[in-house]
Amino acid sequence: MEFTQNDPVAARRMRLTLEKLAEGGAGDTVKEMAQEVLTGRMGLREAVANPTYAEGLISSMQPFKEKWDELSDDQRAELAAEGERMIAEQERELREERAQGQASSRRDGGPRHTGGWSLY
Repeated sequence: MEFTQNDPVAARRMRLTLEKLAEGGAGDTVKEMAQEVLTGRMGLREAVANPTYAEGLISSMQPFKEKWDELSDDQRAELAAEGERMIAEQERELREERAQGQASSRRDGGPRHTGGWSLY
């Protein structure tokens, strides 16, 4: 939650990103790092400070950087706007899910969680 400034929607988005990385598309090192964080064996801050995982993240981003460098300013602006729209839509969906969950728990007679924190 510290990475998301205690925003539950941003925390959920981060969790979804880690789950995607844990599928292995960014390479074995990044997959392992994401799995370590998701299982709680390692915190995110600790993971990104680990030289092996940091190098894996940097290496996995290199093809994207090269592609980005090849784009024109207009193409970059278009992709950035598309990304912002996708994030806004995802945030809207996650906030709706959260609101529906809270409304459902009130109808069921109590809060969903009794304490602690949740990524959901």
